Amino acid sequence: MKTMNRRSAIALGVTAATVAPLFATATFAKTKKYGANEGKEMAPGVRVVEVGTGNSDIPAYKSISIVDVVFQPGAHAPQSVMDNDMVCTITSGAFTIKKADKEFKLKVGDMYTCSKGKTDEATNTSKEVGVHRIAVLVPA
Repeated sequence: MKTMNRRSAIALGVTAATVAPLFATATFAKTKKYGANEGKEMAPGVRVVEVGTGNSDIPAYKSISIVDVVFQPGAHAPQSVMDNDMVCTITSGAFTIKKADKEFKLKVGDMYTCSKGKTDEATNTSKEVGVHRIAVLVPA
C-alpha cells in the first residue's frame, strides 16, 4: 500500500465530507424497488438510474451526480474505463469487484472508489437485486 501524503489526506477528507451527505439518502435505494425497465441498460441485467445532481464545493469538481446502478441477481457489468472519479457504496446485494490490480468482495454498506482512466468491473453475487449508489465527481 502506498503511503499517503498530507495533501492527499486533506483531499480525501474533503471529498468524504462533501460526498457523505449525498449517501445519507442511500436508504432510498434500500426501500425503492426499481422496475425491470427503469433507467438505461448498460449491460444485460444492469441498468443505470439517475438519482440527482448537485454543485460541488470541492475546487477540482464542478458538480456531483448520484446514480444507482441496478444489477439483477448474477448480472455482470463488463470491464470499462472510468470517465470520472467516483465514490461507490453498496446499498443492496453483494458484489465481486475486479480492478486491474486486485479483486475484492463487497456487501451492503461497504464503499470503494474508482479513479478516472482506470478499469473496473462488477458482478452481483447475491440472489437479490443489487444496487451500487455512485457519486460521480464531475471535473471543474
